Amino acid sequence: MNKPKMATEKGVPSNSRVVMLLGQLERMNGEAMVRDVEIARQITAKILHLIQTQEKSGKEVMSKGSSGMEVILASLENTRDVQTTLNILYILSELLTVGRGRRVGVFVSKGGTGILFQILITASKELPPSEELMLQLHSLLAKVGPKDRKFGVKARLSGALNVTVNLIKQNLQNTKLLLPCLQVLRVYSTNSVNAISLGKNGVVEVMLKIAAPYSKKNANLLKVALDALGALLKSKTNARRAVDGGHVPVLLALYLDWHRNDTRHRHMLIRKGLLVCLRNITNIKLGRKAFIEADGMRVLYNSSTECLPVRTLDPLINTSSLIMRKCFPKNRLPLPTIKSAFHYQLPHVPAAGPVAQLYSQPPGVDDVVDESDDNEETDLETENETENEEDEKEQHSTNDDIETDLNKLHPKKSPGRPFEELRVYERFFLELSEDFQGYNFECSKSASITSSSSFSSSSASTQSTRPIIVPTAQALSPKHVPIPSSLQEDCNPNKGKHTLPSPSAPTPTPPAPLTPLELDNIHLTKDQEKKEEAHIPSPDTHMTLSSLNRPSTQGQMIEQELARVLECVSLEEEGVLSAEEGGGRGVKQDGSPVNATRHIQSPLLFGGIAARRVGGGGGGSNWGSDCGSEGAEDEGGEGAVLEVPDTALLLPLHDPDLYVEMVKGTHSVPQYAEVAYPDYFGHVAPTFREPLVERVYGVQRSKIFQDIERLIHPNDIVDKVVYDLDIPSCPVIEDSGESLKFNSQFESGNLRKALQVRKYEYDLVLNSDINSNHYHQWFYFEVSGMRVGTTYRFNIINCEKSNSQFNYGMQVLMYSVQEAISGRPRWVRTGTDICYYKNHFARSSIAAGGQKGKSYYTMTFSTSFSHKDDVCYFAYHYPYTYSSLKMHLSKLEALRTPQIYLRKDVLCETLGGNSCPLLTITAMPESNSNDHICQFRNRPLIFLSARVHPGETNASWVMKGTLEFLMGTSPLAASLREAYIFKIVPMLNPDGVINGNHRCSLSGEDLNRQWQNPNPELHPTIYHTKSLLQYLAHIQRAPLVFCDYHGHSRKKNVFMYGCSVKETVWQSNISATSSDLQEDLGYRALPKILSQIAPAFSMASCSFVVERSKESTARVVVWREIGVQRSYTMESTLCGCDQGKYKGLQIGTRELEEMGAQFCVALLRLKRLTGLRNHQHLLDLESDILGTQCKVVSSSPTTYVMEEDEPSFLEAIDYSAESNDEDAEPENEHASEVHDSPDHLEQMLDPNTNHRD
Repeated sequence: MNKPKMATEKGVPSNSRVVMLLGQLERMNGEAMVRDVEIARQITAKILHLIQTQEKSGKEVMSKGSSGMEVILASLENTRDVQTTLNILYILSELLTVGRGRRVGVFVSKGGTGILFQILITASKELPPSEELMLQLHSLLAKVGPKDRKFGVKARLSGALNVTVNLIKQNLQNTKLLLPCLQVLRVYSTNSVNAISLGKNGVVEVMLKIAAPYSKKNANLLKVALDALGALLKSKTNARRAVDGGHVPVLLALYLDWHRNDTRHRHMLIRKGLLVCLRNITNIKLGRKAFIEADGMRVLYNSSTECLPVRTLDPLINTSSLIMRKCFPKNRLPLPTIKSAFHYQLPHVPAAGPVAQLYSQPPGVDDVVDESDDNEETDLETENETENEEDEKEQHSTNDDIETDLNKLHPKKSPGRPFEELRVYERFFLELSEDFQGYNFECSKSASITSSSSFSSSSASTQSTRPIIVPTAQALSPKHVPIPSSLQEDCNPNKGKHTLPSPSAPTPTPPAPLTPLELDNIHLTKDQEKKEEAHIPSPDTHMTLSSLNRPSTQGQMIEQELARVLECVSLEEEGVLSAEEGGGRGVKQDGSPVNATRHIQSPLLFGGIAARRVGGGGGGSNWGSDCGSEGAEDEGGEGAVLEVPDTALLLPLHDPDLYVEMVKGTHSVPQYAEVAYPDYFGHVAPTFREPLVERVYGVQRSKIFQDIERLIHPNDIVDKVVYDLDIPSCPVIEDSGESLKFNSQFESGNLRKALQVRKYEYDLVLNSDINSNHYHQWFYFEVSGMRVGTTYRFNIINCEKSNSQFNYGMQVLMYSVQEAISGRPRWVRTGTDICYYKNHFARSSIAAGGQKGKSYYTMTFSTSFSHKDDVCYFAYHYPYTYSSLKMHLSKLEALRTPQIYLRKDVLCETLGGNSCPLLTITAMPESNSNDHICQFRNRPLIFLSARVHPGETNASWVMKGTLEFLMGTSPLAASLREAYIFKIVPMLNPDGVINGNHRCSLSGEDLNRQWQNPNPELHPTIYHTKSLLQYLAHIQRAPLVFCDYHGHSRKKNVFMYGCSVKETVWQSNISATSSDLQEDLGYRALPKILSQIAPAFSMASCSFVVERSKESTARVVVWREIGVQRSYTMESTLCGCDQGKYKGLQIGTRELEEMGAQFCVALLRLKRLTGLRNHQHLLDLESDILGTQCKVVSSSPTTYVMEEDEPSFLEAIDYSAESNDEDAEPENEHASEVHDSPDHLEQMLDPNTNHRD
């Protein structure tokens, strides 16, 4: 009969043989170990042999429940015999090599590390110490160290540190022993206290001795020594020691040697190790200085450039780039002061806060370069930017901002002001007391309700003396011509009176040979004026919105789709125009709507323009071809004609002449006298799609390297100022025509300075908000004098946010005047090689809220121009000026039908002397019978506002969509007007908008942080808007819905922030009783409806948490103080969408206006829901509305909101990550999925979910 295979010579299975031997070892107590040395040696040798030869023996020792490890460690502790000790160390080494993780954990938990240190100390006292013992001890310690959290502390307390160091110093030539010692030293050094102690012991120098000079022998040893050195140099004390010892040039030379000799890139880890040492040394100021003195910039720049072709060397390039950027000398921005270039003296300065600080600073103190020594790597920007460390930090502290005070979480209806004070606001609510007696309901002619304080252009009587320059498409010098300053108005903000300065003021001469085209010389026809006065829309502008859904021949599919979504309510521009009407030029060009032009007879001389062809080639039309000019016959003739696109045919609600009239009544701090072409011509949304741009691999790195070249090759840098608002007399600096010309002196413009850096590269500096020293984000400027086909690079160098959607597919906007004249007046997304990264311009701690060592960020993009002699405009987002709003409202008044009740009031005057419009829109009562009047007065109110932040222009486009829908003739619009009374403040911050601010008003404060306690003088629009709401609360007519439209710069899609006690409590750790959490779920209804009908809207991005930092915003104050449960901020992306029908596309004005209209449709659906008394019904109906194809897993996740109105930025650049296939869009375009996940964090962190921001 065969023996079992596992049996050994005595027939005992091997596993029990190990157990038996361990049992024998255990029985040899402490004294027996010392006494029976030979037996102990034999037993340990047998155990070792078994473990070496049979895998199962090791498993038996380490199995759960086995006491094998305790026995082995006890024997190790008790033995005094070197051979037995070695045997046991060999056993441990064998055991811990396999399945390292768990086994090492067991070893550490049983106190193994301490025993090893104890033996190390004992062994070191013998002279000479046993080399084999030291070798084995250090090998084991190197295995255990990384898994023992307290390893460094144990080593220090036991005295093992010095033993290892002395051993290293004595055995520098003995590589066999040196390697494990260095491996242990590497682990010791990760403890900062140890690192300092080792530094004092001269270990930094020893490591450098091992690493230099260059030699490929013992590469492994070298790598470990460099790792240890890198860890030691994290300590600033050691970094200083290395600098003082002159080791920076040594490390650089060594890196260069390796770079030159390691041609096959086999020793990348050694090269990386050297760079890590340099990186840690340059964390201190002295290190950076030493690095620059040792010509480190050039060394790393050249070596990195040579590494660029080899993709595997990216880690070296990234670390080099990090070091160079850190050492790049910190510069001040090239500005005399970081305060705004425009000064506006406040009527009184607030007692505390940033504005008070700004006013109290002595001149010249505002921009201090306070380079802190703690220059940690705040942004380890690897090429694909998968981690943004700052955001991870934010993630850990998200709960800090959530409101935890339950008293503050329960809405308190506290109007806060006596009713006597609020009575004056009654005049803004005439509709609540209007009885319509004497109003003839039969006769439609008398339909227009004259506004009690209408502010149309006719009210600007004093302003009409002020000429405004029309943009003229001049071929040679495409520049606006400034008007004589003697005609510019002075604006006295305190009184709001307008006076003209004495005519003795000097008149700047306009550039020859062009004469200004003053808009006063261009008149509307009498016929049209009469019509406007009588409020009868002229035929070419009176296009009912329901008739607008006839798509133009181009892009029919997209437009029909858009038209269907709104149930036949379309926002399309009327683009149908026969070829004959267009003067025989209805030729399709590049998807253009229609090449329609109109002729303005002007008294202007157009030197030689009549013969010039435009449009960048044969596709363009001849200017003046319709007025019989062949070639240059009429050159210089009196009756030359300027052709501009007839935007009235393309844009029914845009009128260039009316726009100019509106500009005359607009008061800016710099007293602008020019009109920008895009605002004059208008914008027709392109019919083609504009996808999010894929980021080119390595683009950021190459831009940073070009920046570093400036330091290395300073002779290549032009460094010429070409535009400077700080020279008010002459911001445009004339030159030989080698540079581009810039301009931003028009409404909403923002560009402070332009510097030509290289022939085709410009650094651009944005202006701060007035009365502040920061908020640089919005830009809008004009460029001319370009060469066709040349690629220009533009760098906006003083951005402030730590990340931007420019890194995730967003492009800037460009408007070409030549394109507009060819019949394509439109803003288009443009720019290649776009990225956003930290630069070397230091932010003053005064502007960074007291934080030292902060830098600005650069937003860079490249572009080329298609037309010669063009004038182009660039903007952060589609501009929408205050004058555009006034023009738009005036045009909307012309759309009024007898069934519409529209009243336009002036809510108040702003600090800058501009009026803040307030609109009331509802349906006229059917008759003046009591029942009809009663129904009219008792309609619930909807209160909407927008544009409190001037840089969020998308909010105005959404508002435009809302207003046009409300004034439309569709049955839906009529039902909506019959259902509600709308109170709308379309622009809460006119001054900020006019003066090109990004976030503040003239008071230098964010108006959306003033709602708790607005000052009537400094924040009039907020003060009076809040008073309107307080008045409504007093008369028991608080609005059903309050919504403030905003734009969001760091997230995609459109979404809402609301207020919920329950959801806030869920997100915080506070305990609350069930009575505290009783809450009507109605606040979720409107966003849910929107997520079904609006393709751009994302429920997954909505949040209903109340944060402390937001307690003074409109949303929270209206919820808490006015008691409006459905109080929202609606945020629209500035970038694009990553879900729904528009997934992968950048957002445009068409989608924004559609969103505004969809908001109205959602209110109509809400009306049907809130008409039901039983709330259970309400929820049933809600789920009904949400449709069967929608998977509602649980309540929607809530995202946190940090920093400004901006949640933390969590989007990794990973363009391949599509949404989960099973969650794909339904075919039905009326619905977009609501991706709800019960796990909020999973939603935020999983790159495959929709919510990737």
